[in-house]
Amino acid sequence: MASGGLTCVKYITFFCNLLFALTGLLILLVGAMVQLNYAHYSNFVSDHIWTAPIILMVVGAAVAFICFLGCCGALKENSCMILSFAILAVIIFLLEIGLGIAGYIKHSGLPQLMETQFNTTMKNYKERDDYRDAWTLLQTELDCCGTNGPNDWDPIFPNKTLPPACCKVINLSEAKECTTLHAVQQGCLQKLLHILDSKTLILAGVVLAVAGIQLLTILFACCLYRSFRRSYDHV
Repeated sequence: MASGGLTCVKYITFFCNLLFALTGLLILLVGAMVQLNYAHYSNFVSDHIWTAPIILMVVGAAVAFICFLGCCGALKENSCMILSFAILAVIIFLLEIGLGIAGYIKHSGLPQLMETQFNTTMKNYKERDDYRDAWTLLQTELDCCGTNGPNDWDPIFPNKTLPPACCKVINLSEAKECTTLHAVQQGCLQKLLHILDSKTLILAGVVLAVAGIQLLTILFACCLYRSFRRSYDHV
């Protein structure tokens, strides 16, 4: 029969495991939402940065899965399952810390990486349909034109004409095509950067909250494992 203190730790650990599982589902959900809502901007962001949402989904699924060990180990008072859960949870926790550090380092160079991608896709605008579609979607959704403004299109479009997506409305009495006179003047780079920065802050807050819950769960799991071992040694 487990002592009152052991029972208390057991159910606290079980409750923390449920929270741990919810954090895994939350990470999975955040990664899926980012991938779903912003994947069509991937041409303007470096590929190795755009793998972050996929990694988040994998980590979230892994967290939700290993919580099964923790919950079963706590309820069945199985020290082996608790130890396995604690080890896997520590690995996941360290992986999340590593991803956070890598993300912070990469984020500082994001404007330069994006500017390179913007220039590459603009240069090949007429040669590649996917780049053309990506620019059309970007300029339409964000209500912007060019990388930093309409003049960026000068090497691509002659006579001050622009892609139709640069103009919300064209006065046919003044021009038959989209020109710098009628175009949206704000560039797309800063607008997209602002969106990504705002989502990064939300993601950072989620990760900090998740890390706190996970660390608490790991500590309780270690305490529970130690209590189980002591109770077995007294038998």
